[in-house]
Amino acid sequence: MATSAAVRDDEPATKFAKDQLKSIIERIERLEEEKKAISDDIRDVFAEAKGNGYDVKALRTIVRMRKQDPNERAEAETILETYMQALGMI
Repeated sequence: MATSAAVRDDEPATKFAKDQLKSIIERIERLEEEKKAISDDIRDVFAEAKGNGYDVKALRTIVRMRKQDPNERAEAETILETYMQALGMI
C-alpha cells in the first residue's frame, strides 16, 4: 500500500510543522520549570516571613489586594464593611 504524497513525513511542510511543534512544547516545558522554581522561591519567602513572626495569611491578602485596581479594592472594602456592619461585626 503506497503512502500518499500529502501525508509523507519527509515533506518540507510536514517537517517544519513537526519542528515547530517540538519547539513550542520545549518552550512550554522550560516555562513550566521556571514557574515551579519561582513558586518555590515565593514559598520560601513566605516561610521566612512566618519564621520572623509575620502572619502569612495576612501577607497573602495584602499581596492579592495590591494587585487590584485601587477603585475596585475600595469598592470591595466598602461592601465588606457594609455587610459586617449589617451583621453587627463592627
